[in-house]
Amino acid sequence: QLQLVESGGGLVQPGGSLRLSCAASGFTLDYFAIGWFRQAPGKEREGVSCISSSGGSTNYADSVKGRFTISRDNAKNMVYLQMNSLKPEDTAIYYCAAAGAYGNSFGGYEYSYWGQGTQVTVSS
Repeated sequence: QLQLVESGGGLVQPGGSLRLSCAASGFTLDYFAIGWFRQAPGKEREGVSCISSSGGSTNYADSVKGRFTISRDNAKNMVYLQMNSLKPEDTAIYYCAAAGAYGNSFGGYEYSYWGQGTQVTVSS
């Protein structure tokens, strides 16, 4: 069964950091671009960052540029999202998704597999 599982969310104070992880089971991530998305209460889901299958190309939403860094370790079948200088407006459920083809979604990919999400809350 193809599955993505996010971890690393939690409660953090403004200005703090978190590192989210996305683990794949049932398939290897080598051939997939990976995207991180988030959805805050009452808001639409938005793309946060994405990384190509090789890791050579990354993309970030303007709201997180300079604060978030996406990376991947294909040997470990993992993708990460390092989030620094967190703000209350970063509070959301964060999802990772795998894209095996180009498309019209965030970063120019078509995302086929989604995780269940991990909650990130930024509050003092």
